[in-house]
Amino acid sequence: MGKSQAQVVLFPLPAQGHISPFLSLATQLHHYRPGLSITLVSTPANINSIQSSLPPDPCLHLQSLPFYPVEHGLPAGAESTADVPVAQFITFYKAIESLYPAFDELISSLVSNASDSAPLCIVSDFFCSWTINIAHKHKVFHTSFLTLSAFGGAVFFSLLLNHPHRLTEKDQFPLPEYPEVIIDRSQVSLYILASDGTDEGSQFFKRQHMFLNHTNALWVNTVEEFEPIGLGMLKKTLKFPIWPIGPPLATVAQLSSSKSDEETEIMTFLDSQAPASVLYISFGSQNTIQPGQMMQLAQGLEGSGCAFIWVIRPPIGFDPKGEFKDEWLPHGFKHRIKQKHMGLLVHGWSPQLKILGHISTGAFLSHCGWNSILESMFYGVPIIAWPIGGEQFYNSMMVVESGVGIELARGVMDSSMPMKEKVEEVVDLVMGSNAKGMDIRKRAKECRDVMKKAWNEEGGSSTKSLLEFFKLISI
Repeated sequence: MGKSQAQVVLFPLPAQGHISPFLSLATQLHHYRPGLSITLVSTPANINSIQSSLPPDPCLHLQSLPFYPVEHGLPAGAESTADVPVAQFITFYKAIESLYPAFDELISSLVSNASDSAPLCIVSDFFCSWTINIAHKHKVFHTSFLTLSAFGGAVFFSLLLNHPHRLTEKDQFPLPEYPEVIIDRSQVSLYILASDGTDEGSQFFKRQHMFLNHTNALWVNTVEEFEPIGLGMLKKTLKFPIWPIGPPLATVAQLSSSKSDEETEIMTFLDSQAPASVLYISFGSQNTIQPGQMMQLAQGLEGSGCAFIWVIRPPIGFDPKGEFKDEWLPHGFKHRIKQKHMGLLVHGWSPQLKILGHISTGAFLSHCGWNSILESMFYGVPIIAWPIGGEQFYNSMMVVESGVGIELARGVMDSSMPMKEKVEEVVDLVMGSNAKGMDIRKRAKECRDVMKKAWNEEGGSSTKSLLEFFKLISI
């Protein structure tokens, strides 16, 4: 790295849903400042994975930091949230803090080799807000990057910091900082419901929020025009610059011209279907549903007669990376949908951006992970919401309130079982030729225009936010 070269160091949480927006961020940083030196740090396995999925890029430096998961009670080789059970997520988050000495040494080296006129900035995931101490130690500008939605992040912080669900026995309650926001208990993850402020999860997030209060600025992976309410909530409680810099752009890996046999099959299936006729179903890179829910969803899909692509994995209670058994689906289901050329079951990874961007895709049945929502809106695809956990419940609230979709189910409890008739009804409502469906599709297309304009180089809101950041740190 040249001594006069401005540098940005990116530190995402080792999780697919967090690393992807950081890689997209790196693409945008390079586009607007080609001479910027960008370094992304992570654990060795994640760095190797990024290197194998992306072509060599001289503008992006990848730096691995030593990590020993077994020392923290994690499975051997567990270097991503995908490698650990949900019950150990907090253990994993805390284990990442062990990277402190190695990251401190890296920043110290970069500062020593830089000239006084070369700005250096650390951009860390909110889950890694402890990096703020290292930034202060070396007098380096620090920006936190919230990969959640603004609304989801604000609600998530309020629940974990205040535990309002413990102050009442009612099923619905307001948030202390935002009394206009009413939360239902069914929208609160079980681990939050069980928390009381003294548990490890509460302590971890309180600590990160405490660190966050000392950052220089916050980037949010959203679009100003899409989330004015959520951004307003964050600005009400956080007293430093908050800049929306979404939506994420496709990474090179997603839009690679090379195709696997499975991807070719997917695109061939889409090419054979009518415009806006296919329902894409995915619960994200880690989530799945109960066996009974899977059965009802399959029956509802078949009853709807709608063409679909379903990214499917074993249900809850079974090895998510294990072999999928036909017994988890209705008898003869796979044979019937194949014979009718009606559905395609995908086991493992899917080219989500390509699917959402295809003319035949008409709606997205999603767990409402924030990346998935932004990607769906980027292509103007309506959402059938089925949030599973975390802030996904609040993203689903946004989907419904903004008019771009309908909630089918909530969570994976037996009480949230969507019967086949409900599946048929909702699929027909969102994708059919009824007035409600037409309104939803119209609104989704309007959101698509908002997303695409955000990075307009002549006044786009996300472009403006990024340029303001460059000006602030003199890049």
